[in-house]
Parts: sequence; C-alpha cells; structure tokens
Amino acid sequence: MPRILHAADLHLGMENYGRLDPATGLSSRVADFLAALDETVEYALSNAIDLYLFCGDAYKTRDPSPTYQRELARRIHRLASSGVAVFLLVGNHDLPNAVGRATTVEIFNTLSVPNVYVGRQPGLHRVETRRGVVQVVALPWMLRGTLLTRDQYRNRTVDELNEILLDRLREILQQLESELNPALPAILAGHAMVTGGTLGSERSIMLGKDVALPPSMLARPIFDYVAMGHLHRHQVLPTRPPIVYAGSLQRIDFGEEKEEKGFVVAEIPRRFPHSGVPEGETSFTFVPVRARRFLTIEVNADVADPTQAVLESIASHDIAGSVVRLVIRLSAHNEHLLKEGEIRRALRPAYYVAAVAKQVAQEARSRLTSHTAEELSPLETLE
Repeated sequence: MPRILHAADLHLGMENYGRLDPATGLSSRVADFLAALDETVEYALSNAIDLYLFCGDAYKTRDPSPTYQRELARRIHRLASSGVAVFLLVGNHDLPNAVGRATTVEIFNTLSVPNVYVGRQPGLHRVETRRGVVQVVALPWMLRGTLLTRDQYRNRTVDELNEILLDRLREILQQLESELNPALPAILAGHAMVTGGTLGSERSIMLGKDVALPPSMLARPIFDYVAMGHLHRHQVLPTRPPIVYAGSLQRIDFGEEKEEKGFVVAEIPRRFPHSGVPEGETSFTFVPVRARRFLTIEVNADVADPTQAVLESIASHDIAGSVVRLVIRLSAHNEHLLKEGEIRRALRPAYYVAAVAKQVAQEARSRLTSHTAEELSPLETLE
C-alpha cells in the first residue's frame, strides 16, 4: 500500500510582512516558508512515505534567486537520497515567459537526479517507489500556446479558445488513461482550477488566467487519487475519486487568516493482479503545519478613553509571533484622544504589525436652505 505525501503551492520567495535578516540578507518571511517545507520533509522521512508529490508553484516567481533554488534543492536531495521518490509538477509560477526557456524545477531533470521526476508536459510517469511502481499522470499548468496552433487562435473569442483547449486536454487525458496499467496504482497530479473549487488569495498573485476544468474530466475511475495544486485553501471536491487540493503551506495575506495550512497524506490500496480492481478505498488525511498566524483585532473605541479600550483589546489577544492588523473604530469627536505611541508599544510582541487602521465615523451635518436659515436665530443656526 503506497503512502503518498501530497503538498503544493510553496511560493518560496514571498516576502510580504517580513523584515530583512542582516545575517542572511533575506526576508525573515523566507524562513517561515522553508520551515513549513521542512515539516513536510521531516514527516516524509519519519513516517515511511514512499512518494513525495508536489503539485506545482515551488517559487513565487518564474525567476527565483539562486539562494532559493539552493534551499529547495537541499530538501529535495535529502528526500531522494533517503529513498523517497519525489515528483515535482510544474505550476503557473514555475513556467518561463518564453516557450524555449526552462522551468524553475527543470534542473532536476537535466541533471538526471536519481529518484526525482519532473512533470513539465502532460504525460504518464512510472515512478519507482519502495513499495513498487506508482503511475502518475501529470497535468501541469498549460498555456494556450502550448496546446493550440495559430490557426486555432485565429478569429476566435476567449470562450471559444477555452472550449478548444478543454477539448484538447480531454483528448490528451483519454490517451494517457489508455496507457495506464490497471494492475498498478494510478494518480492524477494536476495544477489547475477545477469547477467547484473555492478561490482565495491566489487571485492576487496569479500569473495567468484560469481555465476551469470540469471535475468529470479529472475524476476518472481508473485513478486512485486526484492530487491538485493551485488553489490555496485545502479542500476536497465530492467526486469519485475525490479531487483533493492540499492547499498552500504558508499564509500569504489576511485573506488566508482563517485557513489552516498543511499537506495531505494518502494511502493507495493494492490492486488484485488479475482483475486490476483495488482491494479497498484510498484513504487520506490532512496534516497541518505550524504556519505563521495572521490576526485581525477590531476595536470599537468610540468611548470616553479610546486608548484604554484599544490597549485592553490588544491585551486580550495572544499577539506574540503573529502578523497583526489592528482596526480601530471611533468617532471624529474623540479621535484626538487616541495615543498611538502607547498603542504601538503594546503591539511590540507581534512578529509584524501590518497596519494600524483608524475608521473614523464623521458626524452627519444637515444643510440648511436659505428659507430655513432666515427663520433661525444666529445661535440656533450655529447649533
């Protein structure tokens, strides 16, 4: 029964809400993302994982720094040299901006690193693991230009191109499905938007426009498990087999404040050798990582002592090690009573203060017509 660790969307190189570390010259947030990656590696080595399946977007940009590439390579080498097979799928952030250029993870293929497989193009990979061969059908992020010809582009609307693209992908998957050995475990690894999936903060860092794939295209009975990347929220689409998004390994912004981050561990059942029928159902479990906490504190400070109200609200939260956003609501009448120096000092235990935002409610002022003004005394008009 092969054990699979399914992770995705590391986005190594995200530096928002961090500070420069003088010792390394890197943003302190880089350490957060590497720590989350380390948790996946440690789990794989300590829990008899056979295949480490990463479903795209290893880096934030298509041109990662050599330092980021070195740090990822160290961890991949540690897995591969310990007997864990590693499969790296290419996501939209891994793709170059020209067809002839290499992807961010292609170096592992170029160097023929043992135990490491890279899925740049749609294809079938027979991955050797300690518990036998696992078939991985790769469906990386696909640009229209890689699947469609110039003639297909000509005089077509965007909707028409999307339909042509989906038809082409169906043909490719049907061909790959026909090449599968029914006696061996089979996984579909994809990096795409699937209809019914919930989008999150990935909208803000998207490098290409999504074409939503229908679930029926991916959830085929021949597959034991459908592993997806691209959507940052861990979610399971109720298909058969289920379509599983592992989600991102770290929070990127406050849009992911309430989301738990981690990876998925799946156990693929053996198949009866003659019939190819699985001996049971694939089981999978979400494993959370210690992701950096994001915390929004909202305070209604429209009171006689707004500063004290804010300080009490801050004290009621455990802000140590958190990225904090403070939202203060008060009226224009008592805005001048707010002592921002004391508030900033109270926020010092936080890992990073993203914002101290004041939402000041302006008092409504009624406009007087000339007729009304003539009927009032000066004091009544002033009032």
